[in-house]
Parts: sequence; C-alpha cells; structure tokens
Amino acid sequence: MNSGGEVGVQIQQGRGLPDFLQSVNLKYVKLGYHYLITHLLTLCLIPLMALIIVEASQKNPDDIHQLWLHLQYNLVSIIICSAFLVFGSTVYIMTRPRSIYLVDYACYRPPSHLQVRYHQFMEHSRLTGDFDESALEFQRKILERSGLGEETYVPEAMHYIPPQPSMAAAREEAEQVMFGSLDKLFANTNVKPKDIGILVVNCSLFNPTPSLSAMIVNKYKLRGNIRSFNLGGMGCSAGVIAVDLAKDMLQVHRNTYAVVVSTENITQNWYFGNKKSMLIPNCLFRVGGAAVLLSNKSGDRRRAKYKLVHLVRTHRGADDKAFRCVYQEQDDAGKTGVSLSKDLMAIAGGALKTNITTLGPLVLPISEQLLFFATLVAKKLFNAKVKPYIPDFKLAFEHFCIHAGGRAVIDELEKNLQLLPSHVEASRMTLHRFGNTSSSSIWYELSYIEAKGRMRKGNRVWQIAFGSGFKCNSAVWQALRNVNPSPNGPWEDCINKYPVEVVA
Repeated sequence: MNSGGEVGVQIQQGRGLPDFLQSVNLKYVKLGYHYLITHLLTLCLIPLMALIIVEASQKNPDDIHQLWLHLQYNLVSIIICSAFLVFGSTVYIMTRPRSIYLVDYACYRPPSHLQVRYHQFMEHSRLTGDFDESALEFQRKILERSGLGEETYVPEAMHYIPPQPSMAAAREEAEQVMFGSLDKLFANTNVKPKDIGILVVNCSLFNPTPSLSAMIVNKYKLRGNIRSFNLGGMGCSAGVIAVDLAKDMLQVHRNTYAVVVSTENITQNWYFGNKKSMLIPNCLFRVGGAAVLLSNKSGDRRRAKYKLVHLVRTHRGADDKAFRCVYQEQDDAGKTGVSLSKDLMAIAGGALKTNITTLGPLVLPISEQLLFFATLVAKKLFNAKVKPYIPDFKLAFEHFCIHAGGRAVIDELEKNLQLLPSHVEASRMTLHRFGNTSSSSIWYELSYIEAKGRMRKGNRVWQIAFGSGFKCNSAVWQALRNVNPSPNGPWEDCINKYPVEVVA
C-alpha cells in the first residue's frame, strides 16, 4: 500500500499537482528523443525496403532485362549493393526487438461476503478499541471524500471483531487473490501452466518465505527451469515494473510465455494507531489483484488482445524528499504503518511531469511535437515570455488508465492533462467499485473499457501508475482487434450500472 491512495488526500489540504504549464526540464525531452533515435535504423530501413519493392513492381520485363544486362558489366556495383543489403538486413534482424503481445489478463473478483459498507467500516473501527475519537472522525471524513462506493472488499481477517491479522490469514488472502486470477487466466486462454517460462509476481508489503512466486510454482506445478521473480516494496506502480521485467526476459528467451501477477496484501498491513497520516491506507486500499499473460510468439498475434508499444519508467529516489515521502515505519506507540509526507503531491507531480515529458516524443503526432518544441526553444534559448505548449495527449491515446489511487489525484490529472470526463471514467469507476487495489488497479480499468465495448482495433491505451520510491511509470498498448471482455470479468454483472455519479 502506498502512494496512489495517499496522494488523493493531500490535495484536500490545498496541495495539488504542479501546474504543467510551468517549466519543463529539457533533459527529459532529450531523453524521449534518445529513445526514439535508438530505433532509427528500423524507422529508415523499413521505408527504404518498401520503396525498392514498389519501384520493382512497376518495372516491365524489358526494363528488368536491360537492368540485368547493365549489371553484368558492373560486377563491383553488384557486390557492393549485395553486401550492403546483407549487412543491413543482418543488423536489422539482430537488433530488432521482439514484439510482446498481451494475450489476455484476468482480474480477481472477491466473494460478496467480503464487501464492506461505510457504516460497517466505521462500526468495526470503533469496536476494535484501537482508535480515539479524533482518529475515527478523520477516517469518516476520508471515506466520504474518497470516491469509494459501498461494495469494495476487505480481507476476511478484518471482518472479525476484534480483527485477526495473522501470517496464516495473510497467506490465505494472497492465495485467494493470486490463484483466483490465475485460474481464470488459464481457463480463458487454454494455456497450460507447464508452458509458462517466466513468472513475475509483485506485492509491496507482504513478502513471506517461501516467496509468493514460489507459492504459485507449487500450486500449479510449474516446470523446474522456470525463471521466477518476486518484487517487493515497490508500491502501486510495480505492475508496470513487472511488465517491464517480463518484457526484457521475453527479449532474451525465445518462443515462450510470461505471466505477471500484480497484487497487494492488506491483512497484516492494517494500521491500528492514531497517527492520521498513517490512517489513510485503511480507508482507501481494498482487496484485488490481476494476472497477465504475455507472449513473444509470432503465432499469438492472431489471438492476442494488445501489443506492447512503449514503456517509460521514472524514478525520483535519488532525491531524499522523494525517497521518504511514502515511508513505512512505526509510530510513537510502536505500531507499524505507512507515513506520508506533506510534500507527497508535489513530488508525485514532478515525477509525472518528467515521465510524460519523456514519453511525449515517442507517442505524439509530429504537429504536436513541433508546437511543443518551438515554444520550449523560445523559452529556453531566447528567454521569451511564453508559456510552454502542453501537447494534447488525446491525439496520442484513445483510452487512459490512470491508477485509481484516490479521487483527488484523478481530478488533478484530468485538469492538468486537459482530459475529458470520458477519459477518466474508467479510473473513477474502478475506484468506486473496487477501491484502490494498488498495482492491479490499471487492469480493472482496462477491463472496464472493454466491458463498455469501447476498445477498437488500432486504439492505443496509456496505463500510468505512481509508487513509493518515488516512481511514475507508463505503459502504452495498442489493440490488435476489436476487444471484447473475457469471460467472468470483474464487471460482468454490474457494468450496466456504470458510470455512476460520485457524490462530492
């Protein structure tokens, strides 16, 4: 549990994201173009080959015969051209990154008996005897402003009075979420567990021994040479990090599948103290998780939902304030919780601005880049008193999956990126229906878009998430077909009720 949920509350105290119409750091613009230039060979070689093919197709037999007679007397030219083509083709084949396909994914839907309504939450908090009146009133206000609905889920251990958080209960929560989502994933894709070559699991606050990834290997009897990874302590943006790691592994290991499991564990990380900055996660974080199947097999393109286009990661951990703005520690009474800095929103905004400044050159149309670059040069080099042009990201993406960390952060991103209410609908409704499910929230949002029937072939979707450290990470996917929701999706029985109006 970390930044995503905590971000939303600080804004209520008058601390919003920095205005992106202010300064833009040139080095991050250059970083984006550096990513672009690294693929320059691919960008140049493909059009050149296409041009040669088109020209050749327009030649008649006499032209080809004359060309052959001419080349017979220019053996050196033939050798040079052939060597160039062979060398260029070899370099292209050796350096071309493999396409990564998202075959399918599954989000966990907890059983209905784990739902918690506002009055239940407050009554249980009062009956535990751990919170004073000031802490109870603070939690009530947070719930009212949170954007959460009355059907979110908390783990079994939190439904008891008093609560019964234990290692066994935490393991049970992890198993229910991970195995529940994986069972659906394997059923929907008809992929056998033995076919999985790479496994990446991320969970920030619960890291038992054996690891969560080992629990999955044991449950599904995965093969002995599987490359498994367990990411801990990386917060709400760890889902994108896990995809990045799986992508890198798929570039190395041919013809295989990778499974990414993103979740968070609440059972042993409920805060039972009165420090207000540590009470916020109790109000916002809820049970949830997702399992994602990735493939580098060219044959899977026909059945895959999406292709991974770009992935950009930003880490501000070198700055001490950013490093400590979301910090797990003990309060004065010795009770463990996540402490939130008053600078959290400013740090989150800075990380976001860096991330989108780097992402821009990779995804924006040339017209937007020229307008942005021209105003930036005028300001940086000629000290002209002009506001930097903020590119219209609506021209780059049809859909947005903003981490459902808190209502206020969604509001701020909608305003600063000049998005329409329809663009943040998936984030708002995911927060309302499932709460902040940490790193898996972006998958519930993508599932919402699919359930609404809005994902068309060629559409690009931007997943963006924040995490402790402090990190801001983006993933860009492109739909390979008109995408319908998978069977037994999290929105299957309730999508017709949404969108709902969220009361202020």
